[in-house]
Amino acid sequence: MKILITGTSQGIGKAIAELFLERGHSVCGIDRQEKSIEHPEYTHYTCDIRDKENLPEISDVDILINNAGTQNEDDIDVNLKALIYVTEKYGVRKDIKSVLNIGSASGHTGSEFPEYAASKGGVLSYTKNVAQRIAAYGATCNSLDPGGVFTPLNEPVMNDEKLWAQIMEETPLKKWATPEEIAEWAYFLTVTNSFCTGQNILVDGGESINYRFVWSE
Repeated sequence: MKILITGTSQGIGKAIAELFLERGHSVCGIDRQEKSIEHPEYTHYTCDIRDKENLPEISDVDILINNAGTQNEDDIDVNLKALIYVTEKYGVRKDIKSVLNIGSASGHTGSEFPEYAASKGGVLSYTKNVAQRIAAYGATCNSLDPGGVFTPLNEPVMNDEKLWAQIMEETPLKKWATPEEIAEWAYFLTVTNSFCTGQNILVDGGESINYRFVWSE
């Protein structure tokens, strides 16, 4: 199948692209950065997904995975608005088989920077909107919403011993996911799955269920 993935130059997006390539699929990647994957079945487009009018023309996309994201003043524009641009162009079409949006546990809990949490919360509801529309084509649309993942974006806390200890205290499984683990979830939700749609799948080590009840002994 032909897979289109945004944000493939590093982190989760790169891991997802490499997994699909390993399993025999053709992958197109869109990223602001230059390509970091060398494979005969990989095509890279250097493009800012916010540039709606200049998104590349890519036909016959079977699976769309919206992974590109940021964590700065551009959160709403990149994480939500550009995700919508990409999905409307490549994902809402009769030949699509599956759309997957990489969201965040923050979209469920509201925990994190205000614009980031808001952008990811928007992804959750937009996922349901797309799922309703492409169901007519027999296609699925879900969001995969990780908690902590070992990616370059998270290095400020990964490399701080004190902050890391606090994070582990709030994470019941006492660990974070690797990008490769998230890639397996992405593969399952788009290739293996054919019946789950319109759902926001939390993969966060139990972080979002850790409501601490404090009482006297």
